[in-house]
Amino acid sequence: MSTFQELGLSEPLLRVLDSCGYEKPTPIQANAIPFILQGRDVIGAAQTGTGKTAAFALPTLQRLGSHASRPRCLVLVPTRELAMQVDENFKRYGSHADLRVTLLYGGVGYHTQVHSLKAGADIIVATPGRLFDLWERHHVHLDSIEVLILDEVDRMLDMGFIEDVSRIIRLCPKERQTLLFSATVEKSILNIAEWALRDPEIVDARSGATSAETVAHYVYPVESYQKYDLLLALLAKTDFKSVLVFTRTKRDADRITEWVRSTSHSVATMHADRAQNERAEALTGFKSGKYQVLVATDIAARGLDVRGISHVINYNVPDHPEDYVHRIGRTGRASEEGEAFTLFSPDELLYLQAIERLLCRPIERRKLEGFNYRFAPMMGTSAAAANTPARRRNR
Repeated sequence: MSTFQELGLSEPLLRVLDSCGYEKPTPIQANAIPFILQGRDVIGAAQTGTGKTAAFALPTLQRLGSHASRPRCLVLVPTRELAMQVDENFKRYGSHADLRVTLLYGGVGYHTQVHSLKAGADIIVATPGRLFDLWERHHVHLDSIEVLILDEVDRMLDMGFIEDVSRIIRLCPKERQTLLFSATVEKSILNIAEWALRDPEIVDARSGATSAETVAHYVYPVESYQKYDLLLALLAKTDFKSVLVFTRTKRDADRITEWVRSTSHSVATMHADRAQNERAEALTGFKSGKYQVLVATDIAARGLDVRGISHVINYNVPDHPEDYVHRIGRTGRASEEGEAFTLFSPDELLYLQAIERLLCRPIERRKLEGFNYRFAPMMGTSAAAANTPARRRNR
């Protein structure tokens, strides 16, 4: 289907989409929305940056209709940042409707969230830990839920939320619509779907496990002890609008922030040890252009819709090949072009091989002209066809 109107969305929603500048549905939207409007359970698989939130939010808003003074839709997400993003999108898409959205996440006090629940919430967007906490305190009840949406399920499982998520699912009525969205559909996810969903329609909008066509991505081989220097040199020689730098550890994120700040770039940091108000300020400042560079752990790899990121730099090769796709997918969004650079040291070869196997092709190696390499960088190792499985790093 080539237009949102053909999907069966209501006129008020079509006006909202037009005001947002949405011209035509993405594959996940075109394939999932009709089934959701029919009330079917859906397993949706799509890469990051493909419009998954709109795929479940638009038809859900239409099906809910108007305010009913009780929670009828629950959206579970893995992180605070993603919860805020989903909450923002529900409110934007539902600006025409008399529906109330409540946001629940940890790291902040209870008072505002409890007050919002008491005021009457139609849609609850929550992280598992805070939702379960509020349920145990009898501030939230789930026996009226009609639509249960599990977003970024693979990430929730990676973060160890499987028990909380399973208990929350069982607290919801058996007679409900359940929508499960994930970037990957592995056995553990299908195990949940087997008992949590009823005869689900599987919508797989992944174009293989590939990176976005709008992202040009390259590997810069370098010895590990020269990564800081190469990162600063890349920033100095790159004509960027905004840069998202991913690190494996919170310690590296803090160190890199200090180094980048010393070069007069405006920079902010986002990782799990930062207070919630600090994380929110960093993200808001990055979106507004106050900060040119945001240094983050994988807390920012999925789900965050920050428009206009021109470059992504992986300070480390990701442990999991799927995370590479998610990271570089932060740029090249909304049909804009972007670039992604990965700093690669020889001890990370097995992880690079795993990424190239996933992408079914080698990633171009580049050497930064004018940079003082202590040793000649590893330029000629193509890992796409390697058969050696990646092993976990010692941490």
